[in-house]
Amino acid sequence: MTTIDHRPARVGVQLQPQHAEYSDLRRACAQAEELGADIVFNWDHFSPLYGDPEGKHFESWTMLAAFAEATERVEIGTLVTCNSYRNPQLLADMARTVDHISDGRLILGIGSGWFEKDYDAYGYEFGTAGKRLDDLDRDLPLIKGRLAQLNPAPTRHIPVLIGGGGEHKTLRIVAQQADIWHGFGDADAVAHKHEVLDQWCAKVGRDPLEIERSSGVSPQNPATSAASLYEVGTRLFTYGVQGPTYDLGPLRELIAWRDERNLA
Repeated sequence: MTTIDHRPARVGVQLQPQHAEYSDLRRACAQAEELGADIVFNWDHFSPLYGDPEGKHFESWTMLAAFAEATERVEIGTLVTCNSYRNPQLLADMARTVDHISDGRLILGIGSGWFEKDYDAYGYEFGTAGKRLDDLDRDLPLIKGRLAQLNPAPTRHIPVLIGGGGEHKTLRIVAQQADIWHGFGDADAVAHKHEVLDQWCAKVGRDPLEIERSSGVSPQNPATSAASLYEVGTRLFTYGVQGPTYDLGPLRELIAWRDERNLA
């Protein structure tokens, strides 16, 4: 990024809702808040992404409402909601409701979808990646429009996080409609995506510093990974953890790095 982002570093944890009982997830959520995580994410799928493909799995938005009641401080969200699975007007109402349950701690993470098994199992049309992105581009204004009409209104502007790294469509949509961009890769790959996003911001007349940059970190070396990503402009760092054990030791390491970084 050409201009320094003065936001503090933040840490998220993605509790992958697979191969676990809900009690395991709830316990991990409470532990993550107690450790000092800034955000607790889940994901929006209908069956496990790895391990036993028919293993235990839970639905994301129902869980977010429960997380909202089970926590007091952390922000919560789905990394990321699949736009294809819900009517955009309904999704807006769901988001507004969870926003109120959480007293204003929801992040609306969203993407165009990619896991074909979800589509086939639940009867959604998979189509093409380009069509799914076009649908996301079409539906985001509908979501925002419905949020503006609901009574009661959301407690705050609900931040929109868009996940995905496509340079021709996804990052344009981010530049136009998102508050947070989430991607993956090492520092060089993420720095390149930041440059492309900055270029899209210039084309659409958006200040690139309005968009917080978010990345997943290496599960093997989360703090080292975060440090290199920080140098290229990332400010939100998320560690993914799988059930049923939900080992949060690496999250503790990442939080310690965050605290040291923010005091520097």
